[in-house]
Amino acid sequence: MPTDEDATEATAEQRPTTPLPRETAAETGGEREAVTGVERGVASVLKTGAVADSDADSDSSSDADADADADADADADCDSDSHSGGSDPDSSSDADPLTPDPASRRTPTPPAPSAPRAPASSVAAPAPAPQTPPPSRMPSTTPRSTPPSMAAPTRDGELRRTFPPFPPRPSAKVPAEGAFAESWWGNAWVTALEEGALDVNRLLRGRRYADRGHVDAITVTPGLVLGYVQGSRPRPYRVQVRLRTLGDEAWTRFLEAAAERTGHIAALLDKELPHSLADCGVSLLPGPGDLDPQCSCPDIGHPCKHAAALCYQTARLLDADPFVLLLLRGRGERPLLDALSRLNATRAARAARDQGPAPLPGVRASEALARRRLPPLPGPLPLPPHPGQPPAYPAAPGGPDPFALDQLATDAAARAHALLSTGRDPVGELTLWQDAVRLAAARPGSGLTAATRTLYASLATATGRTTAQLARAVAAWRQGGIEGLSVLEDPWDPPAGRFDRARPLLLAADLPAFRPWRNHLTHPRGHAQLRLGRDGLWYAYESEPGHDDWWPRGSPDLDPVGALTAVAAGDDL
Repeated sequence: MPTDEDATEATAEQRPTTPLPRETAAETGGEREAVTGVERGVASVLKTGAVADSDADSDSSSDADADADADADADADCDSDSHSGGSDPDSSSDADPLTPDPASRRTPTPPAPSAPRAPASSVAAPAPAPQTPPPSRMPSTTPRSTPPSMAAPTRDGELRRTFPPFPPRPSAKVPAEGAFAESWWGNAWVTALEEGALDVNRLLRGRRYADRGHVDAITVTPGLVLGYVQGSRPRPYRVQVRLRTLGDEAWTRFLEAAAERTGHIAALLDKELPHSLADCGVSLLPGPGDLDPQCSCPDIGHPCKHAAALCYQTARLLDADPFVLLLLRGRGERPLLDALSRLNATRAARAARDQGPAPLPGVRASEALARRRLPPLPGPLPLPPHPGQPPAYPAAPGGPDPFALDQLATDAAARAHALLSTGRDPVGELTLWQDAVRLAAARPGSGLTAATRTLYASLATATGRTTAQLARAVAAWRQGGIEGLSVLEDPWDPPAGRFDRARPLLLAADLPAFRPWRNHLTHPRGHAQLRLGRDGLWYAYESEPGHDDWWPRGSPDLDPVGALTAVAAGDDL
């Protein structure tokens, strides 16, 4: 025989999805209809349950109404878990909780039609006046929407961090079994959850919820993980997971252990948690039974699948940042790093004070001024008879010219040999341009072959000159060395004497009168020229008549007529 409690439960299962207030009397056509005793009883049960559920979650002012309505709605799968002790409608078909089964949608029983109100004389006792609940306890007649996401960055601080929801895992990355997290400390969190659970099936369903992205934003504060988990109803459930925070003595031991080795702080900054730091005598990671889950669903399982889903997603947070675990234990990232910095500075100051000042480097004055006999210096090595021969350099595609490398190495060896034998470097005082002309003059040819063209082009580019200027300077260098280059580029005014005596000597040799200009004597036809160097030698030059394009010719000579021999061999002066 059914009892009153069974009748009440059956009536409660027939409630609509969104609780609606039932009026005790309604007016139609100006007449008020009486409500039957059964309907008043049902309305009283609904109102009592809604008020009780609303008071149960009054700890959060911003989510109190949403949690009261969510607890008042009896989710189909969670009712089955709480009544059967482990049987879940989602366990067989594993349907997506975002799309509830049509069979779970119950249609509320319509009220029986009311009879017209009888006259006052025919009623033995009038019906009691309906009591209207206070405005704060009145259920809303409009459908409630899904509570907003918990992601509120503006409310975050040192001791509160809000993380956006994780996207669903691709099916290829969802492990069928085994480790859920990627780090060893994340898997230690999962182990504490699974070893303290009473029902494996609820863990499996919670794991599927986490993999499919049914966990909304997660807020972490000291000792608390808070989040919303989407079940088979449109409104998600409010889930909390509590963990005991550490005391001041435990944090002091943790800071001492972290500051003892510099690798600990570096690992934390790299988002890693070393085993040695986790095993420092402070219980950072939870053990079986340390996690205390609470959910707004009516399931009495420990934990329910919604709490299990939140715990699994928290393990993924720990994978990305171990400071989330430290925040759960009571300390934020920035205060923790500041405390470590102060502790390191204190330790360094204490070590410096205990060590004392270091002795100053140096030598005592008495030792520096004491008379002592120094051993004689070793004698110089014998001078080699000639410079060494450089090794052969292989030719590589895109590499430097091996012949040019050989030339540079040979030149360096010759200069070193001259420095050892004479004590001076004849090339050390040359300018960049003079040294480039010297290197080009030491290379056979005049820049006409492919190898010399490449060398001339690179040297001209390095000195900011053209290849034609470099070729003319090479001819002057080969004519008289650095003095021949000076005669080519630097005209000067010679003193009276040798320059003045050159013109009568040229006339005596049946040559025409040369035109003087500074240290130049030019043939009247404009094809031959003599230049007096600062060393007293005459340098012959040749050009096309009328072009003023002078090139060095022959060898320098003290006699101006002798210097013109190279020019006279080709042309009649």
